[in-house]
Amino acid sequence: MHENNNTTTPEQSLEIPGSLRDVLGCGLEVKLHLLQHYAELARMLACELLEDEVSALCGERYRREKPFDGRYSRWGSNPGSIKIRQERVPIEIPRVRETEAGREQPLKVYQQMKTSVDIDGAMEEAILLGLSQRDYGRVAGAFVDGFGLSQASVSRSFQERSRKALKAFEQRPLAEEDFVALWIDGKYLAGVQMVICLGLTIDGRKLPLGFVETTTENSEAVKGLFQNLISRGFCFNKGLLCVVDGAKGLFKAVREVFGEYAEVQRCQWHKRENVVSYLPEKDQSTYRRRLQQAYQKSSYEEAKSSLMEILAELERVNRSAANSLMEGMEETLTLHRLGLFEQLGKSLKTTNCIENLNSQLGKYIRRVKRWMDSDQRQRWVAMAMLEIEAKMRRIDHPEHLALLREALHQSIQQKQQTRRQDESFAENNFN
Repeated sequence: MHENNNTTTPEQSLEIPGSLRDVLGCGLEVKLHLLQHYAELARMLACELLEDEVSALCGERYRREKPFDGRYSRWGSNPGSIKIRQERVPIEIPRVRETEAGREQPLKVYQQMKTSVDIDGAMEEAILLGLSQRDYGRVAGAFVDGFGLSQASVSRSFQERSRKALKAFEQRPLAEEDFVALWIDGKYLAGVQMVICLGLTIDGRKLPLGFVETTTENSEAVKGLFQNLISRGFCFNKGLLCVVDGAKGLFKAVREVFGEYAEVQRCQWHKRENVVSYLPEKDQSTYRRRLQQAYQKSSYEEAKSSLMEILAELERVNRSAANSLMEGMEETLTLHRLGLFEQLGKSLKTTNCIENLNSQLGKYIRRVKRWMDSDQRQRWVAMAMLEIEAKMRRIDHPEHLALLREALHQSIQQKQQTRRQDESFAENNFN
């Protein structure tokens, strides 16, 4: 490490993260400092292993769903220690209480940690390589072996936790939530196509609701996903805005399951990029900018007029691009038609929110080097979604969602009135 001429020591000046995973994103100086202080790295890992066991018994913090029917609960902590070489390292040991029996549940991991960990050359090399490659698994694996915890036992523990997480995710009741919008998108994750559904509540919270493993974004698979949500209490009869890309299977599934209760907002970003993809590269930036400017118009009439001007030009320049713009144009203007583009367009004019979810999912599951089967894929996706959900922020200006609910209600009434008029006309003219 470089010489420090200040009165503050390097140990005092370095800001050390609290989690071993966080270390991987730190600079070289922090990594080298921690590598020279195995005890601190071991303390971080020990805390994470203990928290993993507590979560497996008591469930994640602040979640209503609890494993073992809520048999165990968190019960503060006690001071404890682990021994690294000849150094006794103090750590906080979380306590777990078996509620009905009124007794404390010992943590198996801590019992195994009491044996002294000896840092040998092989372990040091594994830790150093893991830190350099930002490989949490390699760093953790080296210490796990040092604590006398076999990789197999850790793997079995994770499998059990992830099975419970998948079951809890798939069976989570939805009746208590008031949803006003959905984002639906397909993404290749873990080597297969996953169609994922992200819900938006009336108070602006984003909640991953479900996913289905399929070969394509076909309507039958997506309908099955929607029907599963409904069986868990998902309510849509107050009106629903469904934000999708251009996949026809998604659009068809929304129409067949939610019917007149749903409005579809086609992703403006996907539409724009699809249109310009037909054009020569030298023209793409020009039309991309013009399409963006058209969609940014505040009113439906202005946006539609601007798009029709571009459409007329494209008819002469490239009919394929013009056909792409014309296909589904009305659905790209749904928020404009509802009069809410200025208030909610930032969050609901594109599929960006669910694209962000998919991106974070990818970061979680790319840790796995070998996929064994569908069960493993779905367990990992469910675990990752529950982790990501806790970090999701509300959309901007959630107070405007009440306006969306009212606009959707009016749209439903108009559709129902039109349907009754059509039925009446048919009855009077064909009977």
